[in-house]
Amino acid sequence: MLKKLCTFMIIFIVLLAGCKADDNPESVNEKGNTVYPLTGLEADKEADHRAIAVMVNNHPAARPQSGLSKADIVYEILAESNITRFLAVYQSEFPDTFGPVRSARDYYIRLAKGYDSLFVFHGWSPEAKKMIESDYIDNLNGLKYDGTLFERASFREAPHNSYITYDHVMEGAKEKGYDMDIGAPAYTFMTEDEENEVEGDSYSKAFISYSSESFDVTYEYDEGSETYARYTAGVRTEDYGTNDPVEIDNILIIEAEHEVIDKKGRRDIDLESGGDAYLLQKGKLLKIQWESNDNRIVPVLDGKEVKLVPGKTWINVIPTSGLTQSVTLE
Repeated sequence: MLKKLCTFMIIFIVLLAGCKADDNPESVNEKGNTVYPLTGLEADKEADHRAIAVMVNNHPAARPQSGLSKADIVYEILAESNITRFLAVYQSEFPDTFGPVRSARDYYIRLAKGYDSLFVFHGWSPEAKKMIESDYIDNLNGLKYDGTLFERASFREAPHNSYITYDHVMEGAKEKGYDMDIGAPAYTFMTEDEENEVEGDSYSKAFISYSSESFDVTYEYDEGSETYARYTAGVRTEDYGTNDPVEIDNILIIEAEHEVIDKKGRRDIDLESGGDAYLLQKGKLLKIQWESNDNRIVPVLDGKEVKLVPGKTWINVIPTSGLTQSVTLE
């Protein structure tokens, strides 16, 4: 009996260990080299740095922003009215400075949670405040650290002048006892051979209208770099100070139900149910679907995850029917 019990315990421990290992599996490419989970690019250092997700201001008075060129994943989603805001997720590399940092909404928080990230923001909506105060996600809030971890830039006016450095993020994480060695959940990436056989119709440009010229987006494919340049209101998206351009390998445009829920124009956005999407890669466009995988937006086709080109990914969320009404392809 004792022998059988010991055997059962050993099997149970092995199974438990196996399940735990699958939570954040180490990503490797076809050559067997470790890659970063959010870009699929070979890691030149440890790939298990915790992701940092930052709410980035996209008001015209906040442009150009700092650090967007280094983000692995960027979500662009409507906040109030026709104003968009970014959730920039960093894991493979980090800028010296993030910002301007802006206030949170509940749907951005859920997305940040999907990457097991440390969430950085400055202010909140009532629903976002409830989530933060319930300890839903590890976070650094500029309302608490204004003037300490977060600094106000003299060259911009509030509320478009809140910035935080990478060093201050790490200092805040240490102060609050957060684990910064949590690997992010991985996307599925193409091999080199698959990159040369990307499927879809040829389009070199995509234009997205958010019903306000100040927030209209244009993506243009560059055959030389094999990446997409991004423009807002006709101005190329580059980092403040360094002029480093945003160069994107995957553009995912998804449509989701939007509903205005209060007099200030705050929204409820359904990022759970899935729906239609466009995926742009290597100058090709594929009409696909999207799904939510534990609050992480994933491209799918016929129920199977679509592989990404190794590199940076931007995800634009537009209201339902926006694919045909708000997206122009050339």
